[in-house]
Formats: sequence, C-alpha cells, structure tokens
Amino acid sequence: MEKKFEELKKRLHEIYYLQSVMSVLTWDQNTYLPPAGANARGSHFAVLGKIAHEKQTDPKLGKLIEELIPWTKNLPYDSDEAALVRLAKREYEKAVRLPTPFVAELNEHLAKTYQVWVEARAENQFAKVEPYLEKTLELSRAYAEFFPGYEHIADPLIAESDYGMKASAIRKIFRELREELVPLVEQVTSQPEADLSFLHQHYPKERQLEFSRYIAGRLGLDQKRARIDLSPHPFMIRFSHGDIRITTRVDEQNLADCLFSVIHETGHALYELGIDPSYEGTPLYDGISSGVHESQSRLWENIVGRSRDFWEYFYPQLQAVFPAQLSQVSLDEFYRGINHVKRSLIRTEADELTYNLHVIIRFELELALLEGELRIKDLPEAWRSRYQSDLGVTPPDEKRGVLQDVHWYAGLIGGAFQGYTLGNILSAQFFEAALKAHPDIPNQIKQGNFTTLHDWLKENIYRYGSKYTAEEIVQRATGSSLTIQPYMNYLRKKYKELYRIT
Repeated sequence: MEKKFEELKKRLHEIYYLQSVMSVLTWDQNTYLPPAGANARGSHFAVLGKIAHEKQTDPKLGKLIEELIPWTKNLPYDSDEAALVRLAKREYEKAVRLPTPFVAELNEHLAKTYQVWVEARAENQFAKVEPYLEKTLELSRAYAEFFPGYEHIADPLIAESDYGMKASAIRKIFRELREELVPLVEQVTSQPEADLSFLHQHYPKERQLEFSRYIAGRLGLDQKRARIDLSPHPFMIRFSHGDIRITTRVDEQNLADCLFSVIHETGHALYELGIDPSYEGTPLYDGISSGVHESQSRLWENIVGRSRDFWEYFYPQLQAVFPAQLSQVSLDEFYRGINHVKRSLIRTEADELTYNLHVIIRFELELALLEGELRIKDLPEAWRSRYQSDLGVTPPDEKRGVLQDVHWYAGLIGGAFQGYTLGNILSAQFFEAALKAHPDIPNQIKQGNFTTLHDWLKENIYRYGSKYTAEEIVQRATGSSLTIQPYMNYLRKKYKELYRIT
C-alpha cells in the first residue's frame, strides 16, 4: 500500500504542476500579455487544460484511489495520508463528471472573454462582451448539469469554491446578515460626512507602491517568495511554495486603493505561504475554500489594517513618505477617513459596513441568471435597479456597474462572490479566537508586531491547507460552526465608537 500511495502522489504531482503552469499563464495574461496575444493564450489554456483533465480522469488514477481507501480506514482520520486519499477521491469523482472537450472549450472561452472584458470595460461598452457572457452562462448551466441531484442549480458551482455550502444555506446567512446590517448602515450614514479630501490628493505611484511593499513585508510577506505587480483587478496567485504573485492597481488620486489592495492580497499570500511545504505537489497544498481564504485577506485588510492600533505605529511613517499631503492630518482624521461609511458604487472600494450589500446583490443576480429569471441582455439594468434599491446609488455607466468585477468574465457564473462575505464573517470569528488565546495581540499591533497573530493563524489554519474541510477548520480553530455574531459584534463596536452613536 505504501508503494501505491507513492504512485498516487506521483500522479498527483503531474496534475499539480500542470495547473501551476496554467497559473503562470493566468498571471501573465493579467499583467503583461499584449492584447493581440489573447487568442493564442486561449489555445494555450485549452491544450494544457485538456492534458491536465485527462490526467485527472485517468481510470488508473481512480483504481489506485479505490485500492487505497481500505488502507486509509486503518489510519487515524487526522493523518496526512488519509486526508490526501479522501481529497483525491473527491477531486477525481468531480473531474470524471466533466467531459474533456467541455473543459478545453471552457478554458479557451474564458481566456478570450477576459481580454474582451478588459477592452469593454475600458470602452464602457457592455454590448461588446455581452455575447461572450451569454456563452459563459450557457457553459455555467452545462457545468451544473454534470452534477445531477442538486438542490439548486448554483450548488455545484458554489461547491467548486466553497465545498459543503449550498445556495439555501448562503441565502439564510445573507438574509440574517442583511437584517443586521441595514439598520446599522442607516444609523451610520445619517451622520455628517467626514472630509476625505486628504485621501484624494496627488500620491505619486512609485511612492505608493514602495510603502505598500514595505507594509506587506512587515505583515510577514516573505519577499524572496513573493512579488507584487500591476493588473486591472488585484489578485493573488500561487505557482509553488516558493513563488507567490500579488497584483494591485494604483490610482494617484486615491491613497487607499493600492495600499489596502496590497494588504488584502498579502492576507491571501500569507495563507498560501503558511501551508505545510510537505503538501506541495498534491491537492492538500491549497486553501480549503474561498470563504476561509477570504477570511484571511479581510482579517489583515480590515480587522488589522484599518484598525487604530495598526496606524498608531504606521501613520507617522506614512506621513514621512507623503509629508505635503498628510503632515496636517491627525491620526484621528486619518483613521476616520479610511473607515468612512458611504453608499457607493464600487465593491472593491466599499467600506466594511456596506461591502456585504455589494456581495449580496451579485450573489442574487447570479442565482437569477442561472434560474433563467434574468437574461444577460437585461443584466445592466437589473444591476442598476438593485443598486438603487439596496444601496441608494445608481451607476452612471457600465464601467462602474456591471463591468466593474472580473469574476463573470474570467470564470463561471455562480459561486463567484459568496466567499467574500463568508470570509468577512469568518475573519471576525477567527480573530476573536486568536484574542482569546493571546489577549495581548492588540498591544503588539500597536508596536508593529504581528508575530503572535501570524503564528496563531499558521498553527490553526494555514498549515493544514486542504487537509480538513472548511467546516472542520472553523470548528477546530474557534470551537463552533460559522456564526455572524462575532462579526456583527466587531462592526457594532468599531462603528458606534467611530461615529459616536449609541
């Protein structure tokens, strides 16, 4: 059995590194690929995706997994060997349901759609990408149909990024969260607006990038194993244990955009960099779900990076980098400014209170598209209508409306957004557990020291990769299932103090 297990790992290594090569091509597509290279890149993805899928669905791999299952039943549930065989079985059973020609077609289509979206967004022309999105919706429905017996057509798509979650459960969580958030948003936004003009002066691009890289390093990003580049939409992608890529974007009239994008993506990178290196080359070397992954980016970006404790240490340094812009701005003004609550159009620029309303809108639009209740051609108007009813703002154009997010233009429709809000909820739940174990963490943050928090996260979340399910990780780390209460407690305390309301 040990020899068969080694053979399993050998086969999984081949799949892992093929997928890593595709990740390199994805990063290149988002950063340096010239527009004329988009069609060829689609062919690259189609060929590599086909080869990877053939290896993922090889009957010999399936036979090997089945032969190993009885062996793992005699091993502890917590053993790495048992976990790898469990996960390999789940991945194999999913892969064999997807025909190889479908996978090749999907990869090629998404590569082309991404490039058209980049152009459509720049030109503010949804019509340009509309036929491609029609095809994406068709492929998304086809994907779900390969997994019959679902409760909702979105469930197989949700399971792709948040295994164990269903549309019904997410709807329930989102309904509870919305009921709690809406009154709090109303209460806070009724207060006088802060003066944010200091955030929108001229902040030179290179100095923004230099300070953002400095902050990433202080948070624990090993810059021998990671680099930061520019792309239209910030993201993090892993090539290997020693090679993580982050991208950001820079607006010279908006100090917060680049800085908090880098902190956000650094949170993702810290997770990937903290996985047990012995898992590399197997499905265990990955974040367990989009919700848990997003919990780390949001924990570092918001709970840490937008805290007053954090800026007690770093604000004097930021003032030294931008003296003309910030020397006359107090710490209190800066702290209030970076946490200002406002009904806005752009998800990635939204404050903590309204952010989840952006996500809920997208999630519900996805479900409507998949259910056939909403047509692609009506999506821009549906987007405008929901923003008006839920956030009280109306996008003046498609660039700040339906074209603002990359997700539907680089992936399937369905399962793309719920992880952001699940991550917000979990970020507070994990941080609360870390504070119970180490009450001195806030004082350490005031001194620019993140070692204890980072170590707790590595010990309780990062190192396990995909060894456990998301539900198991949450239970092990916090002692309970996912709950919105720590998150709502955090938001109420922070924003009622910030806005001096009862």
